[in-house]
This record gives sequence, structure tokens and C-alpha cells, in this order.
Amino acid sequence: MGNYFTHQRNTNVRVSLPAVCFVWQIAMIILFGVFIRYDEESDVRLWLEFVEHENITSDIENDFYFRYPSFQDVHVMIFVGFGFLMTFLKRYSFGGVGFNFMIASFGLQWALLMQGWFHSLDLNTGKISIGVESLINADFCCAGSLIAYGALLGKVSPVQLLVVTLFGITLFAVEEYIILSLLHCRDAGGSMVIHAFGGYYGLAISWILYRPNLRQSNRLNGSVYHSDVFAMIGTLFLWLFWPSFNSAITDHGDGQHRAAINTYLALASSVLTTVAISSMSQKGGKLDMVHIQNATLAGGVAMGTAAEFMITPYGSLIVGFCSGIISTFGYLFVTPFLDKYLKLQDTCGVHNLHAVPGMLGGFTGAIVAAAATEGVYGSEGLKRVFDFEGDFKDRSVGTQGGFQAAGTCVAIAFGLVGGAIVGLILKIPIWGDPADDNCFDDEVYWEVPEEEETIPPVLEYNNHMIHKHQEMTESNFSVDQS
Repeated sequence: MGNYFTHQRNTNVRVSLPAVCFVWQIAMIILFGVFIRYDEESDVRLWLEFVEHENITSDIENDFYFRYPSFQDVHVMIFVGFGFLMTFLKRYSFGGVGFNFMIASFGLQWALLMQGWFHSLDLNTGKISIGVESLINADFCCAGSLIAYGALLGKVSPVQLLVVTLFGITLFAVEEYIILSLLHCRDAGGSMVIHAFGGYYGLAISWILYRPNLRQSNRLNGSVYHSDVFAMIGTLFLWLFWPSFNSAITDHGDGQHRAAINTYLALASSVLTTVAISSMSQKGGKLDMVHIQNATLAGGVAMGTAAEFMITPYGSLIVGFCSGIISTFGYLFVTPFLDKYLKLQDTCGVHNLHAVPGMLGGFTGAIVAAAATEGVYGSEGLKRVFDFEGDFKDRSVGTQGGFQAAGTCVAIAFGLVGGAIVGLILKIPIWGDPADDNCFDDEVYWEVPEEEETIPPVLEYNNHMIHKHQEMTESNFSVDQS
């Protein structure tokens, strides 16, 4: 059995990758044809009937105009933010951005189906209705698998990544249904259902797929100047749009407004503490780009659950303050410990950016919910924020806090157990994953252009004003050639 799992790896995916892509995409087309339909705000007949029934006087009241700006922001985070954040490896930028693109494109289709079956399936017609909010939730669902990819970056094949996404989306839909519908937790920004789940899901897979000889690829497991700059682009996109991520599906009005403010402040606070701890960790006070690229985002992760609660502006700053410290210390001490003693190889450090801050955010939400009072929220405010209606109309805030904590534990359990099972599936040597001495290298799965040739110096100054001043026929600049 040991020889079966450790035999020579074949990275040729010319058959397996196209087969999986074609078969799964055709399956999506068939399933969409059977189940997916427009909802009443995107179907022309249903919308006109709705307008007439509700006496709506303007199309501007369509939910599209409230949600689409947030959808755009979340979409940019998924494809640009997450993608470029993973370009820090010196020879794995194609894989970082390109496989991120592939995962999200398949994942959002499967997510529309999985979430639809759990949340919006009409039992009378057997159809799932989708609108702009469905697209936002599908992107959220993809985020869990993209976070898991961060722990596996450079060590798995594209076929394995599609398998990770297939199971990741499925597990996400189940744990989300349990946490949000059965336990009735509130988690607008997904500290629990997205970050804690996705982080521990990726870590569990990485632990099962441990490579004892990964040090053979150490020459490529690092960054260069320009790769860190590209990764910082991802950081900035994520940082700028995170208030939209946490507020995208909250209630119109005060809930969305408050979630954006709380996230904005937590992010700002986490930057300062990250800079402080990073500088303190070096004898000369120099900053580490790894910390700046990642730990500065921890405030947004930790604020996900409590974003729509009345945590107060200074409370948001405290959350950001603590999460920045915890995340940076994680990169300094926890990641090396996990690698050395627990045999857990976490390429992007998702333990420090997603798993622990997500867990912190979930328990923060539990504390804030349990401490809620009618004096702060008002009677109607408590019902609105915590959705104390229907079967949950008699739930107290203390009970709500307990369920919020339980929801965090459910997310972690789904991530760890589900990740371990998926890891065992991926350990079967049929997926075309790279050998230990060939990880973190785009050349395994991509056509990589040759290195730039040396270009002889140009002797004429190439000025964009040249056509406006024809008299500038010669340059005042010259280059001596040896």
C-alpha cells in the first residue's frame, strides 16, 4: 500500500483534465436545463406581474440595482483579489491566477445548484429560481474552495483542484444549511461558513497530502521582488472591497450600512498592528512582505460574523487590532511549528489569515449576540438583526449566542473531517500531481515563455511627443556601447 501511494508520479494531464472539464461542464448544462430558472425579478413575465401586483412605479426598485454593485465588488475579490494574492511564488504565478480562475468558474456553477437545492428549490415545480443575490452567494461558496487552494498551492494538479472544488462546494452547502437554517446563526460575512470552514478544509487536505521530501522544491518555494508586488495587488483589491463582501447580503438600509462601516474600521486597525508586529520581529525593524500581504486582511475575516451587529465602531477597531496581532504571530511562529511538528505544509498560511481569524470572528459574533440588549437594538431591532421570527420568535439573545458558538464548531468540524476524507481521495495516485522535487513550478502544467532575451540599447529617445514636434529628429540622450 505504501508503494502504491508513493510511486513515480506522471504529471501528463492531457487526457484527464480535458475529460473532467468537458464531462463536468456538460453535466452543468444538463442540470441547469432541468433545475435552474430566472426568479421573479429577472424573468420578464414574472417581473411585470410582480410590478402590477405590488403597484411598483419604477424598475429601479428591482433588487438588481441594490445588489449588483456589491456583486461586482465580491466578484472582483474572487477572481482578481484571491488570484493575485497567490502570485507570490517566484515560478507559480500562472498557476496562482489561472487555477484560481478555473476553480471559481466551475465552482460558481456547482454552487448555484447546491445552494439552490438547499435554499430555494420549489417543491411544487422542482425548479430553482436564481437572481443577483444567488450570484453573490455562489461567489461566497467558491471562496471556501479558493481558501483551501491556498494551503495546497503549488503541490497539486489541476484535476485535483477540480475534485477539491466539487467536494468543497458540496460540503459548504451542507454546513451552510445547518448553520444558517437549522441553527439559525447570523453570519453575513462568512467568518464561520466561509473562512473557518475553508481554512480548516484546506489544512486537513494538506495534512493528509503531506510530502516528507518537499524540501527538494525549496528553491522555488519563495518569492522574488516582482512576484511580491503582484501579490500585493491582490491584497489591495481584497482590502478595498472587503466591506462589500461582509455587507453584500445583509438587510437593506441600516444593516448593510453598519456592516460596511464595521469592516472598514476593522481592516484599518489590522494594518497598523500588522505593521507593528512585523517591524518588532526583525532586529533592524524591517517589514516582512508576507505579513503585509496577508495579516492586514485578518480584520475583514474576523469581522465577518459580527459585521451587521451593533458592535460599535470602537469594538470594530478592537477586533481588527487583535486579529492583526494574532495573524502576524501566526506567520512568525505557528506556521513553522505546524510544518515541523504536525507535518502540515501550508503554502499560503491560510491557518493564519482564514482559519484562526474565522474562528475568532465566529466566537466574537457569539459574544456580541449574547450581549445584545433591547436598550441598544430596540425591540424591533433585535427581531430584525437576529431574525427572531417564526420558529425562532421566542429565542433569547443568550441562546442565540450559544448557537452562534455552536455554528463555529460545526464549520470547523466540517472542514477538518471533510478535508481529511477528500485528502484520502486525492492521495490515490491517478490525478497527475507533481513529484516532491517538481512543486511550485508553472512548467509542470503550463506552457511558459522563454526568459526575456537581452535587447540592445536604443540610441534614440523614444518620446510620445515626437509626432507633435517633428523638429525633434535627434535625441539629446545617448548610450555608450562597449
